Amino acid sequence: MSGEDAPAQQQNAVDQKQETKPAEEPKAEPPKTESAPAAATADAAATPAATTEKVPEEETFTYRALVLTGYGGYDKVKLQVKKGKPALKAGEVLVRVKACGLNFADLMARQGLYDRLPSPPVTPGMECSGVVEAVGEEVTDRKVGDKVMVLNRFGLWQEVAVVPASHTFLIPEGMSFEEAAALPVNYITAYMMLFDFGNLRPNQSVLVHAAAGGVGIAATQLCKTVKDVTVFGTASASKHETISEGGVTHAIDYRTKDYVEEVRKISPKGLDIILDPLGGSDTHKAYNLLKPMGKLITYGAANMLAGQKKNLLAVAKNWYHQFSIHTLSLIQGNKSVCGFHLGYLDGEMELISQAMNTILGLYKDGKVKPRIDSTWHLEQVGDAMRKMQERNNIGKVILTTEPMPEEEKKEEPKKEDKKEDKKKDDKKKDDKKKDDGKKEEKKDDKKKEEPKKEEKKEEEKKEEVKKEEK
Repeated sequence: MSGEDAPAQQQNAVDQKQETKPAEEPKAEPPKTESAPAAATADAAATPAATTEKVPEEETFTYRALVLTGYGGYDKVKLQVKKGKPALKAGEVLVRVKACGLNFADLMARQGLYDRLPSPPVTPGMECSGVVEAVGEEVTDRKVGDKVMVLNRFGLWQEVAVVPASHTFLIPEGMSFEEAAALPVNYITAYMMLFDFGNLRPNQSVLVHAAAGGVGIAATQLCKTVKDVTVFGTASASKHETISEGGVTHAIDYRTKDYVEEVRKISPKGLDIILDPLGGSDTHKAYNLLKPMGKLITYGAANMLAGQKKNLLAVAKNWYHQFSIHTLSLIQGNKSVCGFHLGYLDGEMELISQAMNTILGLYKDGKVKPRIDSTWHLEQVGDAMRKMQERNNIGKVILTTEPMPEEEKKEEPKKEDKKEDKKKDDKKKDDKKKDDGKKEEKKDDKKKEEPKKEEKKEEEKKEEVKKEEK
């Protein structure tokens, strides 16, 4: 959100300290003496005084931060150590971060496809949870020791973060830091789309794409707070059991079936609300799936993300199929199209706070609860991003600031070796399958040749008989 200044604040703090450091007074030279032992004694006496000087905490303060060093693959996000305690302005708080949320926007930002993140080098991260360590002037509703969740435009994937106090929300009793880090982006997004734009009411139908993801699970849980809402959810077949238990009425495997046809089989007239994070041609499909008075809420362009690095073909394809419509068509179709982008609501904290207060009330009532897929150390951010980008998560992927134990660090190279070995084994298996396939083809060809040989023999026998008759 308006955390745009956070990295700059931290750097300014260091610069200010360097500029305001008092100049050292020149030391008075002792009178010359021919007695070397006496000089040595004087030096020895001065040493304790030097060692008792305390270096200001601001200069010895260090913290670890994940930094996007450039656009590209997973290796572009690096763990670095920053020096200098960030300075607080009026209205700000310093938070000791415990856990951070990973979002699809962070994956797009890594490839240079998310315009709300400043150019590298920059620390990503839109949400986190932690403990308030210091408060600036004019902060009255937060105190040191408060457990909070934080929503910001960027800059939260680090051990300490300075943010406006208005961007923090108190963590309810019983909620873990991991759950708190999983809640802000996904649940605010889902809530505002369904209720502010969608005006969700009883007996309506909703299509949730990526129903096993963070927003998908949040949207499904929120739909279940309204009576008799039918939820259609797309996800790979292996996730259907989980999303069905979570409240999805009709699970659709988008990899093997046309979700439009599957929806039409069950709801021929179409749907009341469609949440579209895909973009491109899928937005066209979504619009055509709406009932009269239906609402399409588009909130992403996930189809642009293909592979670790920016795929220009996927980006171009998405833009080529970008949905556009004439207002007259909207009027005649009795449909509405809405766009939602939480990153551009950073100046509307009052609106966001209202949504968050409602969500936290639902959490306290046991009606919503973030589902954590997995937790990773900052050192493992590449693996965390890979898991999410390859759509292998069910629920939220979390980063923890707790340092990785030395034993696990030693295991990491072994894991990489195992991955390489697995790739080699998989390649061998694939090659073997291909070889077996070729052998089977040869066998089939041989079997096909057998009848031909028999026919040839029969023909030769007939020819022999004819010759003997002559």
